[in-house]
Amino acid sequence: MPGPMNTLLIEGSFEELTDEFAQYIDTLKKSQGDESSNVQQEAADLLKGNKKDEVLKKLVVGAQALNQAPEKEFIAAYNLLIHLVNQSPNVSMFLPKICQNLSTPVTSSPANGSGLALSILSTIFNILPADSEVRYHVLLAILRVIRATTNFEYLRPQLKQLDSWLATWEVEEEEQRKLYLAVSDSAAAAGEDEQAYTYLLRALRTFPSEEVSSPEAQELSLRALKSALTHPSHFDFQDLTDLDSIQALRNSEPVYFQLLEIFNSDVVDDFNDFKDEHDGWIETSGLDSAALNRKIRLLTLASIAASSGQQRSLPYEKIAKALQVPSEDVEMWVIDVIRAGLVEGKLSQLNQTFLIHRSTYRVFGENQWREVASRLDMWRNSLVGVLEIIQQEKQRFIQEKEEEANRADQKAEQAARFKGRGGQQQQKPRAPVDEDAD
Repeated sequence: MPGPMNTLLIEGSFEELTDEFAQYIDTLKKSQGDESSNVQQEAADLLKGNKKDEVLKKLVVGAQALNQAPEKEFIAAYNLLIHLVNQSPNVSMFLPKICQNLSTPVTSSPANGSGLALSILSTIFNILPADSEVRYHVLLAILRVIRATTNFEYLRPQLKQLDSWLATWEVEEEEQRKLYLAVSDSAAAAGEDEQAYTYLLRALRTFPSEEVSSPEAQELSLRALKSALTHPSHFDFQDLTDLDSIQALRNSEPVYFQLLEIFNSDVVDDFNDFKDEHDGWIETSGLDSAALNRKIRLLTLASIAASSGQQRSLPYEKIAKALQVPSEDVEMWVIDVIRAGLVEGKLSQLNQTFLIHRSTYRVFGENQWREVASRLDMWRNSLVGVLEIIQQEKQRFIQEKEEEANRADQKAEQAARFKGRGGQQQQKPRAPVDEDAD
C-alpha cells in the first residue's frame, strides 16, 4: 500500500531493456497461442526513429498479457515496465492503461493475484512525486482491486492520509467525491458498514449548494438515509439532517424525509401512525421493518429516559406503555438500550423501576435549552445556599477564634496580676537594724 517514496533500480539502457521486455511479451503471447505477436520487431523499428513514447505505447498495450504470466515472474516484469515508462516525460499518458490492466484479474494466480496487483500499484504510487495528480488515478485503481477482493484491511492504515493527499493534489470537489465513493464502496463490499457510511457522508458534503438537488446528490442521499435507518448501531441522525442534500429530500422524496424526521426525534406512536398512513410502503421500499421497529423502540426509551427530569427513574409500566411491549419484556429492552450506549443505569426488580444514571437527548432544541436553564438555576440556587452556609461557618469560626483569643488574653492578664500580688506576699521581712551597734 502507499508508503514512503521509493525508487526502482534496474540496470541497462532504455534500448536494451525495451528489447528484453518486448521479447518477453512476444514469448508470453505465443505461449498463449498468439503466434502473430511481434512486439520486439515493432519496438526495434520505432527505436530507430527515436520514437520512445510510441515504443512505450506498444509495450503498455502488450503488457495486458502479463496478467497470465507465471506468478514468480509477474512482479519483476511489471517493475521493468514501470522503470521504462518512468523515463518518459509523459508518464501520465501510460499509467492509466497500466492501472486498468492491473485492475483486471490476474488469471495466472487466482489465490495471490490481488496481492500481486496491489503490490505493483503501490510501487507505482510510491515512485510518483508526492504532489503528482497521477497518484489520484493510481489510488482509484488500488481501490478497484480492494473492492473486487474485499481486502479492506490493506487500505485501512492509509485512510488517515487521505485528506492530506487530496489537499496536496488539489483535486476538484467532483474528483474528491469520486474517491470518497470508491472508499465507501470498498468498505461496503468488505462489510465495513460504519466506514462505508462515513465516506458516503463525506462524498455528500462535496456537493455545492447549487447541486444538492441533482439526480446524483439525491441518489446518494437516499443511499445514506437507508444505510442510517437500517444499520443496527446507528442512532444519531443529526449528521444526516445537517446536510443540504438530505434537506432537499423534503421536496423530492417527502415520505423518506418524513421517516427520517420520525427517527431523528419522534417515538413509537409516531412511527406506527406513519405505517398506518403509508401502508406497505416500508416493505416496497426495501427497508427492514423488523429492524426499524427495534430501532424506534430503543430511541423511544432513550427519549423518555432523557425527559425523566429530576426523578431519574422510570417505572416498568411507563416503559411498557411507551414502547408498546408487554411488561415482562421491559427488562430486555432496557438491557438492549444500555448495550446500545444510549442510556446508562440499572434495573430495580424489587421496585419495578429503571434507575437512570446517564441519558442523552436525541435532538437539542428549545425545550432542551429550557431544561438546561432550569437545571442551571437550580444548581445556582444550590450554590448560593452552599456559599451562605460557608460564609456563616466562616464568620462563626472567626468569632470563635476571637473569643478564644480574648479568653486567652484575660487569663494571661489575670495570671500576671496574681503573680504580682503573690510576689509581694512572699517577700522576706528585712532584718532589724541595731542602731546602738555603733
